[in-house]
Amino acid sequence: MSPGEVDDGKPRGPLTGVRVVELATVIMGPYAGAQLADLGADVVKVEAPGGDPTRHFEPRRHSGMAGAALNFNRNKRSVCLDLKTGPGRDALLALLGTADAFITNIRPGALGRLGLAYADLAAGHPGLVYVNAQGFRSDSALGDNAAYDDILQAASGLVWLNEQVTGEACYVPTVLADKVCGLFIVQSVLAALRHRDQTGEGQHVEVPMADTMIAFNLVEHLAGASLDPTEEPGYGYPRVLSKQRRACRTADGWMCILPYNDRNWRDFFAHAGRPELFADSRFATMPARVAHADELYGQVRELTPQFTSAQWQEFCDRVSIPAHPVYSLQEAAESDYARQGGLVWAVEHPTEGACRLVAPPVRYSRTPPGIYRQFPPVGADTAEVLAEAGFDPARLG
Repeated sequence: MSPGEVDDGKPRGPLTGVRVVELATVIMGPYAGAQLADLGADVVKVEAPGGDPTRHFEPRRHSGMAGAALNFNRNKRSVCLDLKTGPGRDALLALLGTADAFITNIRPGALGRLGLAYADLAAGHPGLVYVNAQGFRSDSALGDNAAYDDILQAASGLVWLNEQVTGEACYVPTVLADKVCGLFIVQSVLAALRHRDQTGEGQHVEVPMADTMIAFNLVEHLAGASLDPTEEPGYGYPRVLSKQRRACRTADGWMCILPYNDRNWRDFFAHAGRPELFADSRFATMPARVAHADELYGQVRELTPQFTSAQWQEFCDRVSIPAHPVYSLQEAAESDYARQGGLVWAVEHPTEGACRLVAPPVRYSRTPPGIYRQFPPVGADTAEVLAEAGFDPARLG
């Protein structure tokens, strides 16, 4: 497929032939479903009457077709079911009978009340990979608590990390927990499907957002607490928590300039007119630089305004120091690099007209993912999908 070309509606990619039923709303679950759909899975999005709340976000051109939802839900088919009715639940059970995997972010208590907990389905669907994701472990005291991205940023230490650097308990300005946990849902589906391929067994996989984000944040920030007894500075990776670790002002803008090894630092200080700093015991070795990160980054920020961004980029490229200008989101999306890679596709949606979609970023040599189906209105595929499952859509009334 060429960038911007939406295919003929037939899934293609490494997951072709896999069917996923997605009973999920807002971002985390739909994001996971979109990743699986991009890889070729036939993802059936089950929506309540009125549709996923993200359909009604702003901006949008028409009711129920918000711009964000166009990206979270491309490559999917939409089935509208009222699961509080007998026919609606029966229809979902029929769909699950055709599915390889089921993903949901409905809280455990609500799943139990609907008769859709894993224990309710396992006997009748022994090969089903059942993945549920919610804020907290289902067997904990918090198991049925509501949780959204901001809650998980707070619960996982991410807001605290920001406070250490900025002095304010602020959120990361992206729905990081939703997206990270969405990718863990994808990982869980793929691993459990691999197990099923080998054994024929389905299984229940739970992705608690709090556990996932705590583990994610601790990759580097367990730091001194990795050792028992804890070594200074305890929790938190010092270099990353330096208050001076920021973009650098240049003569005409901002850049990230990141000398890394000894040679990089020697070249940087020499070019900036301060070669003696490389001989300074605080900056001469990597351990010393980490221990004196605030002072080191402070020096960098004092030295960079003497040259323009283009001059710094030319020098850094020449001596292999990692560097890049600070882009706005628009500049990043519309850069030559992004355009040449076809990262943002201009497409024509059947009801929304000219739109942009974020293309799958990973490249496969034999089974490339793609965008082959536009996001449909609520329930647009109900009759077709239920008929495939052997369920008469007329039963829904």
